[in-house]
Amino acid sequence: MDKLREKINSLKLETEAAQEKTEDAIKQVKTLESENLQKDQEISSLTHKNGLLEAEVEELEAKLNEAKGAAEEGAAHGSANESLTKKITLLEEELEESDNNLRETTDKLRQTDVKAEHFEKKVVSLEAAVEDWEKKYEELQAKYNVAKTELDEITQQLEAI
Repeated sequence: MDKLREKINSLKLETEAAQEKTEDAIKQVKTLESENLQKDQEISSLTHKNGLLEAEVEELEAKLNEAKGAAEEGAAHGSANESLTKKITLLEEELEESDNNLRETTDKLRQTDVKAEHFEKKVVSLEAAVEDWEKKYEELQAKYNVAKTELDEITQQLEAI
């Protein structure tokens, strides 16, 4: 019986050891389940964060595309602005040249007006001189005609004598 008692005692010890192992395993399972639950929560949290980050990436990509479009538009506007600036510069130069031509033409016109006035005065004075000469010519012509008539009369009287 002693053997039996020993065997029972050894079985009890084995049972206690097995129970302790079982309790340890149960504790370990609970710990692992708790860790698993934490990991599941962490996974769902990270999945949610990943979804938010992907949405943010898409939003940022859309903004990047808009910014690229705006940059291209800005470059196009810049080149258009540059060409318009060149046109403005050319037009300003043409305007300046036209102003200079206008000034020169105005000066020449003034000089021509002065010369025209001078020549008009000269024409008036020459016309007056021509009138004077014509009057003198007419007077001399009349005197000549009178003298010729007298000479003809004298010549006839001399021939008649």
